[in-house]
Amino acid sequence: MKAAKLISLLSVLAFSLSVSSVFAVDGIDDSDHAALTSYFENQTKEMEEKLQKNKEYLEKYEAHPYYYGRQGQSFRAHTIANIHEYETLLANSRSAVEFHKKMALEQSNVIINKAQANFGHEQSAIR
Repeated sequence: MKAAKLISLLSVLAFSLSVSSVFAVDGIDDSDHAALTSYFENQTKEMEEKLQKNKEYLEKYEAHPYYYGRQGQSFRAHTIANIHEYETLLANSRSAVEFHKKMALEQSNVIINKAQANFGHEQSAIR
């Protein structure tokens, strides 16, 4: 009995260690903010398309609810829930795009250009 518990505990532990972070994007380094910006921009476009498609479904339903019969109410509720979910995901994706754009800009400004460095009058960039 103890061996079974130990094996199940070890398998759960091994599985939990193999699971990556929820926020990590596969195949993109966490410090590559330009690539992450591109990834989240693509994700935003996909969410906008899905949101638009669900809004069209809802408009079609509301124009002709009698086409849907008994399942109409559940279809309407499901479509409205999808719209709310996609709006939330879209807002999160847009905030991620803005964050990673800001981080990419800061990352590119880390490289110091000696010609632009602010030296005092006593010091010179050229020696």
